[in-house]
Amino acid sequence: MLYPAARWWKIRGMEPREFTIEGKNYEARTPREEDFAEMIALHKRCFPAGGNEDSAWREDQLESQLQIFADGQVVIEKEGKIVGVSSSLIVWMGLDPLRHHTYYGITDDGYFFNHDPQGDTLYGAEVYVDPEERGRGIGAYLYALRRELCKRLNLRRILAGGRLWHYEKFSDRYTPEEYVYAVQDGLVNDPVLGFQLKEGFVVRDVMPNYIRDPKSRNFASLIEWLNPDYQLSEGDDRKVRVACVQYQMRKIADFDEFAAQVRYFVETAGEDYGADYVLFPEFFSVQLLSAMEPYSSRDGIRKLAELTPKFRELMSTLAREQGLHLIAGSHPVLQEDGSLQNEAMLFRPDGSFVSQPKLHITPSETTWWGITGGNQLLVIQTPKAKVGILICYDVEFPEAARYLAEQGVEILFVPYCTDNRQGYLRVTKCAAARAIENQIYVVTTGVVGNLPDVPAMDIHYGRAAVYTPSDFEFARDGIQAEADPNVETMLVTDLDINDLYRSREAGSVTPLMDRRRDLFELRVNLGGEQG
Repeated sequence: MLYPAARWWKIRGMEPREFTIEGKNYEARTPREEDFAEMIALHKRCFPAGGNEDSAWREDQLESQLQIFADGQVVIEKEGKIVGVSSSLIVWMGLDPLRHHTYYGITDDGYFFNHDPQGDTLYGAEVYVDPEERGRGIGAYLYALRRELCKRLNLRRILAGGRLWHYEKFSDRYTPEEYVYAVQDGLVNDPVLGFQLKEGFVVRDVMPNYIRDPKSRNFASLIEWLNPDYQLSEGDDRKVRVACVQYQMRKIADFDEFAAQVRYFVETAGEDYGADYVLFPEFFSVQLLSAMEPYSSRDGIRKLAELTPKFRELMSTLAREQGLHLIAGSHPVLQEDGSLQNEAMLFRPDGSFVSQPKLHITPSETTWWGITGGNQLLVIQTPKAKVGILICYDVEFPEAARYLAEQGVEILFVPYCTDNRQGYLRVTKCAAARAIENQIYVVTTGVVGNLPDVPAMDIHYGRAAVYTPSDFEFARDGIQAEADPNVETMLVTDLDINDLYRSREAGSVTPLMDRRRDLFELRVNLGGEQG
């Protein structure tokens, strides 16, 4: 396992930064030695000593933290008074970044001697805010600074152990895990965990004996925030795992049944197989129309578009919970001018998303649903690969894939929805050609099954597959993996991004390099910007 490049030279401490909340002026800055006594007093006010609860930092610990990693130490000052403190260090969590640990072990008893400038994880040791200043956004500002630092130092993630603040009151009713679920579901108000969830953190586990804290019964949540901008260092292993959901259409009763079916596949891909990317088919959300009263095809597709907020919330939650990139097939989205577009949304591990509209609209989409084509083609940078999306018919147009390849795309995701073998072959034969001519990976999947009561979606033919260039670096037939046709399943396979570059530089043929640009020119007139 290679470590990220050394970054000790970046650790200087932050420049003072002024900001305003509710008309009051605040300043965020690196603490100074003369602040230590006030920081300790504030810690005691925030966490009153009692029983075996951990005591406040000592001055020698604060001095050590500041000397070792000044960038990770922040105070917020208001009118000369310190009202907020944040303390962080960089650690290397090895092959199991979510392993259990203790507060004393991970902070080296508060001295941060284990701070590793070549680590990949920013660990949140402490955040505390003056009780009189809570609810004004100071904690959120400290968390935003921590995320900014994580991005600036190109770290994979932020980890922290969070106190289960009110667990003592509920320990006769809930296990620690049940308590976390109750907080997530809004049944219990926990000021610490509730705030962390609002700040985009995801609970990965519950750790026993993390900290001496009667309120938490010594338990803590293990929370994680994944850096969406993280870039692997040159020379790192660039293998990625993709999961293609061959999704079966069947009649359902309501949105919850749809959500349960989707959640099953995403959780299986994430928890059981460790997938980095999960791809669903084009228009798999049309299954939701089977839970509604019968509509004409055009009325039905607009009713489906009304569910876009719920669809996005579901997919965002699943991507965040599993810490992966979720390409949510495609879904009809109403535009400001009243038109409908067929959009594929890629949800990042932090829950944010970008939308790629379908550019080329089939005659049946126009006739049955009144879909119109978009005019933007996104190049999406993710931590492990640069990716693009072409929806079904789009992959049958070589110039779209060529444009993405020239912009550096390494993996092309192609969700499709075809009703018969001829349509399936058109899409997949072209997908295989795009992989060969552009020396990229093309990941495809389609819907299977039937929706007898939904106009234009009655039967389907699909077979998930991952296509590669055809050369010695890759599978013999240019097919990395292929599912059995027309059954509900999930195809999982690993892709080595470095193989693409070895093939481009020294393959049997090098089509990207050998293009006759003196004879042929690709002209682009897209209306969108890169994502």
